[in-house]
Amino acid sequence: MPSVNDIRSTFLNYFDTNGHKVVDSSSLVPRNDPTLMFTNSGMVQFKNCFTGLEKRDYVRATSAQKCVRAGGKHNDLDNVGYTARHHTFFEMLGNFSFGDYFKDDAIRFAWELITGEFAIPKDKLYVTVYHTDDEAFNIWKKVGVPEERIIRIATSDNFWQMGDTGPCGPCTEIFYDHGDHIWGGPPGSPDEDGDRFIEIWNVVFMQNERFADGSMTDLDMQSIDTGMGLERIAALLQGSHDNYDTDLMKALIEASAHATSVDPFGDKNVHHRVIADHLRSTSFLIADGVMPSNEGRGYVLRRIMRRAMRHAHLLGAKDPVMHSLVPELVRQMGDAYPELRQGQAMIEETLRLEETRFKQTLERGLKLLDDELDGLGEGEKLAGAAAFKLYDTFGFPLDLTQDALREKGREVDTDGFDVAMAEQKAKARAAWAGSGETADATVWYDVAEDKGVSEFLGYETEKAEGEIVALVKDGARVQTAKAGDTVQIVVNQTPFYGESGGQVGDMGVIRVDDNVAKVTDTKKVAGVFIHIAEVVSGAINVGEPAVLEVDHTRRSAIRANHSATHLLHEALRVTLGDHVAQRGSLNAPDRLRFDFSHGKALSAAELATVEADVNAFIRQNTPVETRLMTPDDARAIGAQALFGEKYGDEVRVVSMGRADTGKGSDGKTYSLELCGGTHVARTGDIGVCVITGDSASSAGVRRIEALTGQAAIEYMAQAAGRADEVAAVLKAPVGEVVDRVKALSDERKKLEQEVANLRQQIAMSGGASGGAVEAITVNGIAFLAQALDGVSGKDLRGLIDAHKNNLGSGVILLIADDDGKVAVACGVTDDLTQTVSAVDVLKAAVAKVGGKGGGGRADMAQGGGKDFSGAQAAIAAAEAVLKG
Repeated sequence: MPSVNDIRSTFLNYFDTNGHKVVDSSSLVPRNDPTLMFTNSGMVQFKNCFTGLEKRDYVRATSAQKCVRAGGKHNDLDNVGYTARHHTFFEMLGNFSFGDYFKDDAIRFAWELITGEFAIPKDKLYVTVYHTDDEAFNIWKKVGVPEERIIRIATSDNFWQMGDTGPCGPCTEIFYDHGDHIWGGPPGSPDEDGDRFIEIWNVVFMQNERFADGSMTDLDMQSIDTGMGLERIAALLQGSHDNYDTDLMKALIEASAHATSVDPFGDKNVHHRVIADHLRSTSFLIADGVMPSNEGRGYVLRRIMRRAMRHAHLLGAKDPVMHSLVPELVRQMGDAYPELRQGQAMIEETLRLEETRFKQTLERGLKLLDDELDGLGEGEKLAGAAAFKLYDTFGFPLDLTQDALREKGREVDTDGFDVAMAEQKAKARAAWAGSGETADATVWYDVAEDKGVSEFLGYETEKAEGEIVALVKDGARVQTAKAGDTVQIVVNQTPFYGESGGQVGDMGVIRVDDNVAKVTDTKKVAGVFIHIAEVVSGAINVGEPAVLEVDHTRRSAIRANHSATHLLHEALRVTLGDHVAQRGSLNAPDRLRFDFSHGKALSAAELATVEADVNAFIRQNTPVETRLMTPDDARAIGAQALFGEKYGDEVRVVSMGRADTGKGSDGKTYSLELCGGTHVARTGDIGVCVITGDSASSAGVRRIEALTGQAAIEYMAQAAGRADEVAAVLKAPVGEVVDRVKALSDERKKLEQEVANLRQQIAMSGGASGGAVEAITVNGIAFLAQALDGVSGKDLRGLIDAHKNNLGSGVILLIADDDGKVAVACGVTDDLTQTVSAVDVLKAAVAKVGGKGGGGRADMAQGGGKDFSGAQAAIAAAEAVLKG
């Protein structure tokens, strides 16, 4: 009996040998179809290939595509666990042709694979064709299907279309007859909804284009899109009529039974089936970057998770169990889908966190539900207000309450629920208006309330499609923006990062067909991502699908700087102490800036140590990992919170680097921080980090500036170039430049001293007067005064001391022309300081050379002026002071 993994491999290998490119499954979050919440078929990733918008290096493809149907029109959530073939997660096997082969080969491939490779008996198979598709009818006859088993269907079941207009075409399907012991009739019959005849293969012949008036023409490129549900074909090949009765699903069901100690196939089997199915959808969604939240995809994920957790509760589980089942899922599917292995730790942590939180409120919520039900009459619905309280207070999604009531034969007053929800939104709107936010921010609340918050795809991709849901120009919503307009664009999903947490907003382009808007910045307000852009060609309109592409080079540089900031933060803590805490940051494409608490400048040795540590962990090239945790749990394992950030109930925890003594649950993580920004995949992607400066930012806060990647390399190259220039000037090898400069510095100091001595000798011998100056006697006091040229102000003190030694007793006044500035100094020998103050003499002299004030001590005072021509008048004024 072939396993599920065998069947998947057989399918892909068959088409590989028939010239098809084996293409990996795309993400469950569609990058190229903004109308879809989740990828729900194999053709989604090839949509633009079918329309001709995208050309690849192959025209035949095959894939095993992971799919989720749990929201919108494709919502199987309510039926999961209660039927044989409903799932929230399933795999779609498919083969595709983009203008290469058509009906003949598509039908032949299907028939050969099913009856040959899978050896399904031909007499058990029926096929359907669109009622006017004689070509397909005749091809089926040619491969050996009897006419009585080829059924013409006139409904849309056998005609596919992408939308009201655009590519479309007839379908043909293959059905398996499980036998007359099961109720049901063949397709097209009154009993077709029974379970006897089960569809196992669908082929779409994409051959037409439909126009608004209903007319159709043949497409220039006619293509093939097929699909076969792996769960259905696996059940069939393993001799079962039930998708849950396969080796893969039974392994997950048995893991659930082991975790809850409840018989896997007894009367509580439905609970195990729900858990097994939801384990797959939640794990794959988390692996593809979806995190539980209260909006959009994250809300659907949370609904699925909590539905599974309630069923675990019904099985009597006292502790969280979902996370403990992940290893079995990885064993079963990790080889086919490596993202499960890569994300296993995050999947387990996210499930454990969500179930722990939910179990804290589950019992109280169920008690409230029971209390409400006790007061209801026979057949009476649960009040919408009560259902809303369960949602608002206990986190019970409406469908979870409906699921719980289903088992009791009850329903919910959904109209009353909607009224209560509307009342809450009105209150939230009023609270926002009075919150003190900027006046124009209310427009973004209106957008969020009207269209929902933006889905951020930027952790996983830099290019995606989105639907334009709002345009804002000059503070008001508009429907159209034309070339030359500066406009703010909102889409339902975006890969652009909105400025926050020190990381600048992304730039790039938004394209609507041939119309282009250049995004110059991205902001985030009220959960809405705002693309600030200039329309550079054509026009864009609300409601149009758009392709959004982030500037890859710029984003890569920002990521490198942001990740380096985390390593820098930890290196500073290790080097300087645990008092270091982030006090602000900037992660831009050209540089990083990090402000931190520290009371003094870093020494050269400390800066060198920090820089060396950062680069050592860059060279480790270890993966940068992200997990979802509560803020309290994150801090408990040593995660650093970022200054000024507000955190909700759940946070992203980014870890990088391995250390013998570190943080984290294993004690080996080097950097562990709460952060919602984008980061490199591995530390080695940073390249290199160079610290370019350390300065004071404010009292008790230092600022480090640094470069990474190419900017750091260019900086080091410039530094090396300058070093080479200096070496060339000094005519010395670069390695000897420091010693040579030190020698030159010492030589300069020696020469400066010699020059100072010569100046002193010149001044003592007469200076500007041309001859030696003799002291005169004023009021019985020896007074020596000189006007000096070519003597600097800093030399005056030494000259004063020399004259004091020569005079023995007296007052000295020196006035120097110092490069256009006048320096004045006065000295009084110690024996006269009780009689004469150098400060009084100085002030009198300074006033005559255009100066004010001056000061010092009784024995020595200095000042300055700006008019050297007043030197003789200054000397006279000093004499007058001495004369009294």
